[in-house]
Amino acid sequence: MLGLRLPAKPAVQRAVRLTYGFQFFFGLLLWVPIFYSYQKLAGLSDGEIFGIQSIYYVVFCLLEIPTGIIADRFDYRTSLAAGAGVLVAANLVPVFLASYAGFLTHFVLIALARSLVSGAQSAYLYEYLNASGAGEHYLRVEGVGRAYSLVGKIVFWPVIGLLMTWSLPSPYWLTAINAGVALVFAGKLPPIPGGRRVTDKTASLLAGVGGALWTLRTSRWLVLLMVQGVAMFTLVRICQVNLFQPILESKALSVNWFGAVLAAMTVFEALGAARPHRLRRAIGPVGSVFTLTIVMALCLGVIVFVGAVPAVVLLCVFAVATGIAFPVQKQLLNDSIPDSRHRATLLSMESIVDRAACALVAVALGASLSAGRLNEFLVLTAVVTCVAMGVLAVLLLAVRKHRSDRRHPVRRETVSATSLCRRHPGHGVQARSSR
Repeated sequence: MLGLRLPAKPAVQRAVRLTYGFQFFFGLLLWVPIFYSYQKLAGLSDGEIFGIQSIYYVVFCLLEIPTGIIADRFDYRTSLAAGAGVLVAANLVPVFLASYAGFLTHFVLIALARSLVSGAQSAYLYEYLNASGAGEHYLRVEGVGRAYSLVGKIVFWPVIGLLMTWSLPSPYWLTAINAGVALVFAGKLPPIPGGRRVTDKTASLLAGVGGALWTLRTSRWLVLLMVQGVAMFTLVRICQVNLFQPILESKALSVNWFGAVLAAMTVFEALGAARPHRLRRAIGPVGSVFTLTIVMALCLGVIVFVGAVPAVVLLCVFAVATGIAFPVQKQLLNDSIPDSRHRATLLSMESIVDRAACALVAVALGASLSAGRLNEFLVLTAVVTCVAMGVLAVLLLAVRKHRSDRRHPVRRETVSATSLCRRHPGHGVQARSSR
């Protein structure tokens, strides 16, 4: 199967397969298609449900930097194992405490688990492959790993609605079991070849914060790339988790179809994730993320004006764009980080911006749903995203031109949006960003 026949040393192949296994089971949150309905059955209102979501994003933001620093200073593998362990506990809470307090605790623990893993997982894979002389495979491995992580969702999500009618808390029980399997995979991950040991960890923790902030201060390009990912991540998260069920309800689809539709979206997302390099080669990594974000925004806007079947088609188009965009964005950020000592911390800082935006959007979404203004919210989201991406494109061009002028003070040239996207060379940016 694609990705399992990686042209690399056996040790690298084994490490990649273990990361695939971890991604597969850690990401297999089987309650996603029904959690909104589940909480409604437990007596929660729309305001309470989306209020919990907003708190989740805020907690995630507060935890991201500390957990990223810990991963950088101690061990990526330890952080991954801790995240899987917390995820086990998180998914048992709704089984025994199906109330507002229980669901709030559940999502707070989910935030802790995902913050422990979000920066560490990508950092471990990137550092391990480069330390093993297989760094050129990172984009492919990241994309295929994401595709594999979606396979289980394709299999299970179509029947989750029916499974819940048989045993209401069963999706949470099964998700807890999946997290336990992910914990086993995390324990088997090999150390990074030549990995360094940090003796004075307390001092290093403090230095890690300053080093990461200094990197952001000296690299405008890296900051803008992080901001570029905000619109993409917010659209994906809000659509797949928060908007997905209300959209289908507005199209008069039964809850029993929710899992099947989400599974169909996941199939298309997996197809896109398995082949992210094709669009990247055509228009470059920056252009790919920019274009795909615009496509996702337009899909949400157009959904307002169509019926049930076209809405499902648009959600599948949205999913394809998501699958392609995530691996490209991750490599783009990793390649642009000049100091690998702060990799997980910087990736966590990027996640903070993402989740902060999601927290604000979740609050607005809850208010819109309570007022019956879902369609207005979708159209406004599409318009705001397109305008924001246009402004960001201008800023990226300005930074690109400024850096070009500094390198070639005599020769001045006009840089178009197309050349910006095509000429951004990944590792070349890493070298220039360190200036």
